[in-house]
Amino acid sequence: MQRIPEPELMDDEAQVRAYAEADFAEPHDHFIALLRQKISNLPQAGVALDLGCGAGDISRRFARALPDWRVRGIDGSRTMLLVAKEMTIDAELAGRVTFDEVLLPAAPPTESHDLIFSNSLLHHLADPDVFWSTLRDWSAPGATIFVMDLLRPADRATAEEFVSLYAADEPAVLQTDFFNSLLAAFEVDEIRAQLGRAGLSHLPVEVVSDRHVIVWGAVKSA
Repeated sequence: MQRIPEPELMDDEAQVRAYAEADFAEPHDHFIALLRQKISNLPQAGVALDLGCGAGDISRRFARALPDWRVRGIDGSRTMLLVAKEMTIDAELAGRVTFDEVLLPAAPPTESHDLIFSNSLLHHLADPDVFWSTLRDWSAPGATIFVMDLLRPADRATAEEFVSLYAADEPAVLQTDFFNSLLAAFEVDEIRAQLGRAGLSHLPVEVVSDRHVIVWGAVKSA
């Protein structure tokens, strides 16, 4: 099935609220568990960057799981970040989790990060090479990355089946968003080609569910 891109930013307030209030505990806890499994040498304390943080749920889960780390989340949607900041204050994590509005491509941040992670940003970008070049150029020597994203199914019927399996209890707006995201996602071979163009072909690519793929490792040598 040919890829069908979707809008890069989620700015509609109703859509953002529905996304922020949805229960992503299972997939987001799985994200944190896989990150810690694949990058087992994380120091006790450090600074992490959440690329495409959305409403900040994974940023907050990471901060709870590693209480001596600080997290900076960035996203291009101002509406999403307003919700992220509000929910982080409510969670009493604003002292360790901060957010900034950044639209890619952008200049590397002045602060260095020990880890850059990202969940489901890749499929939102019209040009996937921007994603990988950002990870490459923003990684300090010795830093590691962890990326999870959706996989594009073989056909629209399978995408519709996944919506029924995994989003049947969600609001209609989120079901539509999930379906469109599946159609906008990449296949494994496409991701490997993207990594090759970015000079990152050494990074492992692993399918971890019927709809998810991960990429991780050190981008640059120390």
